[in-house]
Amino acid sequence: MSIAADPLSVDVTAFRSPTISPSSRRALLLAGAAACLPRPAFAGAQQEEPLADAVRSALSAAIASDAPPKPRFDAIEPRLAYLRWLGEMSERMKRKKSETQTRIEFLETLWYESARAGLEPALVLGLVQVESGFRKYAISVAGARGYMQVMPFWTRSIGDGQVSRLFHMQTNLRFGCVILRHYLDIEKGNLFLALGRYNGSRGRAEYPNLVMGARKAWLMPGQS
Repeated sequence: MSIAADPLSVDVTAFRSPTISPSSRRALLLAGAAACLPRPAFAGAQQEEPLADAVRSALSAAIASDAPPKPRFDAIEPRLAYLRWLGEMSERMKRKKSETQTRIEFLETLWYESARAGLEPALVLGLVQVESGFRKYAISVAGARGYMQVMPFWTRSIGDGQVSRLFHMQTNLRFGCVILRHYLDIEKGNLFLALGRYNGSRGRAEYPNLVMGARKAWLMPGQS
């Protein structure tokens, strides 16, 4: 008996072998079944904390403000830089999102929500990669949902209470970016602590290191 190197595939040749034992056959069946199950998201558990009324109002306004994810530029150079970014990121993301229109819409929305929250797009892409592996319907063991693994309590605290909307692309990215911005503000710009708080592991290095490592894959040439 042998298990293929790819953890998501099983050696069917070994399974068909007449010499395989019943216990080994059962092990292969279990491995194959496990491989077909959705992989859990990496997310920890953002902690629900009391919010001052002014903070709650500001976050609610940031979530509710409705605007299409289409950038507007007053000059040609920023527009060209954005188009270069969009083309470069789309090429890098092909293996994660093969359908062109879906990929472009995701990147346009992520860029828009990142810029809106004053966050670096490469950082947000790195966070999405670590949190959900770019899976729209990812759910963590703790119950965090969607691309940016937003905990449901946020919809009750600063949203309309509709947890299912966390699977909507722009809603999820908006919540995630607003929450990370909020944590950055709380931590006075300390990204290490803000990322830890986002993951529910404040003060530990594992998660911030993973996100910052993933971020490097989404930097434009010349960035660091």
